[in-house]
Amino acid sequence: MGRISLLWLEITGRCQLECRHCYASSSPTGTHGSMTRADWVRIIDEAAALRVGMVQFIGGEPTLHPDLAVLVEHALASGLQVEVFTNLVHVTAEMWELFSRPGVSLATSYYSDDPDQHAAVTAKPSHARTRANIAEAVRRGIPLRAGVIDMGGGQRAEQAQAELVELGVPAVGYDRLRQVGRGVRDQQASTARLCGNCGDSVAAVSPDGAVWPCVFSRWLPIGNVLDDELAAILDSPAADAVRAELAAAFAGRAPSACRPDCAPKNQPCNPDCGPSCNPNCQPTCSPRCSPTCDPIKCKPNSCWPRY
Repeated sequence: MGRISLLWLEITGRCQLECRHCYASSSPTGTHGSMTRADWVRIIDEAAALRVGMVQFIGGEPTLHPDLAVLVEHALASGLQVEVFTNLVHVTAEMWELFSRPGVSLATSYYSDDPDQHAAVTAKPSHARTRANIAEAVRRGIPLRAGVIDMGGGQRAEQAQAELVELGVPAVGYDRLRQVGRGVRDQQASTARLCGNCGDSVAAVSPDGAVWPCVFSRWLPIGNVLDDELAAILDSPAADAVRAELAAAFAGRAPSACRPDCAPKNQPCNPDCGPSCNPNCQPTCSPRCSPTCDPIKCKPNSCWPRY
């Protein structure tokens, strides 16, 4: 097992929204799963022992988990970088203080500059609140990246990207619909829907403790942290078998670090995606399923994927 650069911690399946493409199928009726605060603290400790570069708190909507602040503080105290992937629909004063901590960054998704079109995606009138909180994060100087997920059908994806740039978001990404979870349309979830880097220096832990190669490949569990330590799971025969399966599935793909589905439409890949794009970046800046560049110190990277 090589070093894990990014570990997703999917701490909840609950969300105020019910986005029609949600890979986790989260909703207002979702739960926090069977992982307790103590379980998540243990996983953070194990991640730190494995020298994981960053943990990303996701869901669902992670701000709805009552222990998010405790877990973020523990991750920071353990020497981990933290990113919170939030819909930015509702941010309390306490959350703004948490997000402003050194070592914390934010990520969010955006769908259209048109409120009605945005609401058609999220199933709630969320555009104004998300937009206002994006602007507030920028005003506060909080490291932030935002991505537009384009589901076609006349969605104003390019205009949404332009609006994010106008709001001052330092890193704006683009992705197309991935048919996983509620995103399934005419195809079932499969390796064809994956970016090609699953299981390669990344892993994810679910609200019920399942470990996946990434948040999109949840039909390929490699173990459960409620049954075993994270290191043992990542080094297990089951993990080796899944990595071999993924490697075989990805073998025929073009060996390009900058994939078409990670860059804005009709634009070449950003040359700053190179392996050492900036001395202020982390060691691996090529776009993967991880936020590997510092969005404040590095130039906006158009190849960052949205997940």
